[in-house]
Amino acid sequence: MSTVELTKDNFDQIVSENEFVLIDFWASWCGPCRQFGPVFEAASQRHEDLVFAKVDTEAQQELAAAFEIRSIPTLMIVRDKVAVFAQPGALPEAALEDLIGQARKLDMDEVRQSIADAQAAGAQKQA
Repeated sequence: MSTVELTKDNFDQIVSENEFVLIDFWASWCGPCRQFGPVFEAASQRHEDLVFAKVDTEAQQELAAAFEIRSIPTLMIVRDKVAVFAQPGALPEAALEDLIGQARKLDMDEVRQSIADAQAAGAQKQA
């Protein structure tokens, strides 16, 4: 599957309708982004069951700001509408494959419980 271009208009729909989305925040002037692009595209060919999406941070400044993207490329993985990974930097192919494998193995019920526990603890500290 080829990559999907994400915009502020289609972002919510793509993320909510797909259980596993990898997002590459990039810009055309960014050397490391151009280096990571083919690695990301190749992974999309190997993992056709996943959605690979790109956000052009120049064209989608509002979207990049909403996710506080300060360095590009930044890779984000969203599973079941939960961002489970976000990190700047161009990854080599082996590291990207390892990351995809780890994200596939996540127990999303445990992740959601962990988030709920953290939110409850934060609420207790404020009370």
